[in-house]
Amino acid sequence: MRESYRDKQSRKARINREKKEKFVEKKIKQRYNKKVVNKDINTENKKTENDYDDIVAGRNAVLELLKSDKDINKIYIEHGEKHGSITEIIAKAKEKKVVLVEVPSSKLDFMAENHQGVVAVVPPFNYSDVDDILELAQSKQEEPFVLILDGIEDVHNLGAIIRTAETAGIHGIIIPKRRNVQVNSTVSKVSAGATSYVKVARVNNLNETIKYLKEKGLWIIGTDGDAKIEYYNQDLKGPLAIIIGSEGFGMSKLVKKNADILIKIPMFGKINSLNASVSAGIVVYEAIKQRK
Repeated sequence: MRESYRDKQSRKARINREKKEKFVEKKIKQRYNKKVVNKDINTENKKTENDYDDIVAGRNAVLELLKSDKDINKIYIEHGEKHGSITEIIAKAKEKKVVLVEVPSSKLDFMAENHQGVVAVVPPFNYSDVDDILELAQSKQEEPFVLILDGIEDVHNLGAIIRTAETAGIHGIIIPKRRNVQVNSTVSKVSAGATSYVKVARVNNLNETIKYLKEKGLWIIGTDGDAKIEYYNQDLKGPLAIIIGSEGFGMSKLVKKNADILIKIPMFGKINSLNASVSAGIVVYEAIKQRK
């Protein structure tokens, strides 16, 4: 008997459905087998990845960490000959009774890039409150000097800014919880250990924080390429918070609106923007020059 058009279409649909089900089943099996293999081969690595979310890598960063009062869970040292700053790290660690473990270089490679033969496992980064920053300035009998970062997305920029802040004696840095890179092991390494000394506050709402700082008597100075005032022509003395915007887009519109004054760094070349950490360094040290 000749197959009807409807039966023919139903048969084709059934065949396609069975093919799709077999394809999905095959993919699930492949994925399951891959997970089983990875679990068998990398069980320790998977555990390690969870254990080492908060680390500080690199000789300078670990050495500065040891000099600070920060907690350290454990320090991993590359197995082999010890020389240079590694010997100082080992001595400091023993002095502070921090657990030292010698491991192959491959284990350190898994934990961090460019570890320089040493990785410290630490508790999660201890963010400060905005009031902690203001109280630090008060304890030093200094007028508050704060950096506000709006949308910094590059870990190297954040690390470099924290390093500049520490050398300049800035009382603290404020970052938003969203649209901004957070403090991690790379930031700590790039900062050369300055994260151990600089107070960093992480806030839910940057604009509400700006309003709060104004209530506390701080002037809010935003950096913007379209501003009319050059940074060296602006009075940067007194209680002060300087806003550094993102590398590509600068400050958000509302943050810019909430700033008391906008300043710019003049550009004379063909490239009309600076790296965020460079901009921060230029303006911060102009303020230091005026304040001293």
